[in-house]
Amino acid sequence: MTTGAIPSILLVGFGKMGGAMLAGWRERGLTASIAVDPALPAAPGPEVTVLADAAEIPPGFAPAAVVLAVKPQRAAEVLPAYARFAPGAVFLSIMAGRTIAGLRGLLGEAVAVVRAMPNTPAAVRQGITVACPGPAVSPAQRALCDTLLAAVGAVAWVDDEALIDPVTAVSGGGPAYVFLLAELLERAAVEQGIPADLARLMARRTVAGSGALLAASTEDAAALRRAVTSPNGTTERALAVLMQDAAWPALLSRAIAAATARSRELAG
Repeated sequence: MTTGAIPSILLVGFGKMGGAMLAGWRERGLTASIAVDPALPAAPGPEVTVLADAAEIPPGFAPAAVVLAVKPQRAAEVLPAYARFAPGAVFLSIMAGRTIAGLRGLLGEAVAVVRAMPNTPAAVRQGITVACPGPAVSPAQRALCDTLLAAVGAVAWVDDEALIDPVTAVSGGGPAYVFLLAELLERAAVEQGIPADLARLMARRTVAGSGALLAASTEDAAALRRAVTSPNGTTERALAVLMQDAAWPALLSRAIAAATARSRELAG
């Protein structure tokens, strides 16, 4: 096998997130690796062999990491077939809700597991991933997982696994909330008589530009909001509606609590 900056990886699940991560690894020099997905998507490059089933993996293949990117509802069905890689590989799970203890129950109690939650801006290498190492993870394995996750954006580590559920709700689902904002801005613009094509351009550029400004600024979000809000101006009038007790603040808190609860339910 050819060698690169990133060692051989076994990717289980070739959905959008798995594909985004694989693209990031290839950009950094991926050693010959294998992806397993029953849908048999086209191979993303010569470094990757795509197989339909774990049974097709060559006997001599020894990945440094097994990345679990299947739907959490399929974990019990899919994961036991990969337990044979446990002695040498670290298992990096990006499955929502699935706990380290639960994964060790499926793969073997001695297996090294890192639980992580990336988000979809990984597709443009602008993601944020929060990860938690299991008790059997060595410093070298943690460093490898950090390298794999950093290929698609920023990485933060926590020692308290319980934090991964609200992380899933906030940053994992966060892009959907931002896209909803763009969707609603566009709709509201059309309702005010702005042509549809201009409404879409305005909404998308406003959300994308505001995100870039937030990323570039050292000020917190509240300070940036106040800087846009002139006293007795149009923005202040709009925020008076959005920040009512039953509006955005309360609704977003309820939404994050609901998503956190669902993440915990997926563990079962």
